Amino acid sequence: MSDYYEILGVEKSASKDEIKSAFRRKARTLHPDVNKAPDAEEKFKELGKAYETLMDDNKRATYDRYGEDGLKNAGFNTNGPFEAGFGDLNDIFNTFFGGFGGFGFGGGRPDPNAPQPGDDIRADVEISFEEAVFGVNKEIKFDHLELCPECKGTGAEKGSKPIVCPTCGGSGQVQTVARTPLGAFTQISPCPDCHGTGQKISNPCKACKGYGKIEKEKKIEIKIPAGVDNHSKIRVSGEGDAGTNGGRAGDLYVVLHVKPSEYFTRDGVDVYTKLEISPAQAALGDEIIVKTLDGEQKIQVHAGIQNGNTIKIKNAGIPILSRPSQRGDHILVVTVKIPTQMSDAERNLYKQLYELKSGKKPQESLMDKVKGVFQ
Repeated sequence: MSDYYEILGVEKSASKDEIKSAFRRKARTLHPDVNKAPDAEEKFKELGKAYETLMDDNKRATYDRYGEDGLKNAGFNTNGPFEAGFGDLNDIFNTFFGGFGGFGFGGGRPDPNAPQPGDDIRADVEISFEEAVFGVNKEIKFDHLELCPECKGTGAEKGSKPIVCPTCGGSGQVQTVARTPLGAFTQISPCPDCHGTGQKISNPCKACKGYGKIEKEKKIEIKIPAGVDNHSKIRVSGEGDAGTNGGRAGDLYVVLHVKPSEYFTRDGVDVYTKLEISPAQAALGDEIIVKTLDGEQKIQVHAGIQNGNTIKIKNAGIPILSRPSQRGDHILVVTVKIPTQMSDAERNLYKQLYELKSGKKPQESLMDKVKGVFQ
């Protein structure tokens, strides 16, 4: 799952100026005109989507609560500004920032002891069709990593602490030089002794075995808003795995699984049901009570309605996720049910109707023939 804040490298509380600065830093190195890596174009498009979303107050608020699916359900364009393709690099930067000013090269190796955010996690929750329509508060259980209470996340036993890795000097990286006929090449790789952390623990914590985190089950109550659909995601900030070196915790993504209704069929924010009527009701019209999401409702079937026609009950469908006061429609699909069994009185009436419309007598049915034999 894409995390727009992580893509830009900013905190969730970042201001627009911080978001803009982060985009300026990353865009120069990721643009396909500069970066020839095979995935550069895709990464640059993701960067553009993240920037465009977080710079728009409405989009950002929707994304923070419901993620990318929430943006789509709310009707926002989620393609990003660069989906159609790339022109000249100067044209794009002129559009965003007025040229190359401020774009420079630089930066050093990342500090392995700098705060690192925790991983995002996922929890799957099943809800009923009605709960998806009207919303519900749900208590959910999930496992995540928390800081070890014994070592407070250091990974070292009480009374001891990690030491600087003697192999890499705390950098978390080692350099090797390979000499070839084409010259010397320097390769940088994670330190094999500290695995890139820059630290070594000589006396690991017994509770977490030196990891600094333990897995723990947690219960929380979440509010599922009205109008969510199957596979919708809800982001719960800070409920993911604990960060490292004081970094923020990751997020919890709750993936919703909506059980289908035995009566209603959903299509976007509209619901469909089948309305069976008799030929007489179709020909003459009628008032019929039907089941809706809000209970029983009386509707008018107009005379002469045809099989397959629809009747629309406005604003009786699914609430729109970002605008719950507005709803889709309830669509009734008409099925004219032809009787397979009739009383003698009904059969005579149909015969009279046939003669009236066609001017001739109806063909004698097999049942009529059989009854004639025994009379």
